[in-house]
Amino acid sequence: MRVFVAGASGAIGARLVAQLIEGGHEVTGTYRSPGHADRVRALGAEPVALDLLDARAVRQAVLRAKPDAIIHQATALAGVRFGRSLDRSFGPTNRLRTEGTDALLAAAREAGVHRFVAQSFASYRYAREGGPVKTEDDPLDPDPPAMARETNAAMRHLDEVVTNAGGIALRYGGFYGAANDGLVQPVRRRQFPVIGAGGGVSSFIHLDDAAAATVLALGHDGTGLYNIVDDEPAPMSEWLPALAAALGAKPPRHVPMWLARLIAGKGMVMMADGSRGASNAKAKQELGWTLRYPSWRQGFAAAYGSAQRASAPA
Repeated sequence: MRVFVAGASGAIGARLVAQLIEGGHEVTGTYRSPGHADRVRALGAEPVALDLLDARAVRQAVLRAKPDAIIHQATALAGVRFGRSLDRSFGPTNRLRTEGTDALLAAAREAGVHRFVAQSFASYRYAREGGPVKTEDDPLDPDPPAMARETNAAMRHLDEVVTNAGGIALRYGGFYGAANDGLVQPVRRRQFPVIGAGGGVSSFIHLDDAAAATVLALGHDGTGLYNIVDDEPAPMSEWLPALAAALGAKPPRHVPMWLARLIAGKGMVMMADGSRGASNAKAKQELGWTLRYPSWRQGFAAAYGSAQRASAPA
């Protein structure tokens, strides 16, 4: 197929483009940052500079590319410093997930494109009640913390408009596997502590496995939501020490809940402590997806062990 990938130079976009090219697809890849054209071209795609918030430019780019399918992987998270307000950190990305998604869908309708796959998110979104692992049919958090309400609303908007248009929204777990992963430096510096008993559950996904699931979703006839996560949702008390060990870092500090609320804010602690993991059963069954790294346990070691060995003194 001719595939239009928005956000082709990003962490998952670059891996996705490489897998699409390997599978014989013809790819047009968009980028925003100067200098990223060469990166997209080196992957084998036709690079196009594009601001997804410019609806007219989006329309022109899609009509010019004449794609059979569109994949929306655009975010604005590179270099973002995360603080007490997720809405502040995710502000530009929230606009890409609302205005940018709407612009792409409008262009898709005009161009007669019926295959549409978009990046959504699984972690921290499901209702903080019941069991530790949630399916796509379980309710989302009806009352997210104030510091994350706009971010949750943007993801809900994307989920709804994409599936209402007949497309597929992929709720990815926490990405890992890139050299600039946001967790790496804080964990190495012991700035990412285990909060309380560390009972909040998270789901992860290696970028290569996320890209593979996306390629399969592209070929799937149908619409819906899919959790794209590995087989082992895990509490912070398990995955965070394992990540530190894979990085060759000292074990994470432990901080009591009251101190974490003072440092990170009540909302951030509420999400981290009460978070639920996600089930990948639907994606594996309906998309025929198998994982290279079924658990973050193998994935962390594969992604970060080589970097640790490379940085060790000779």
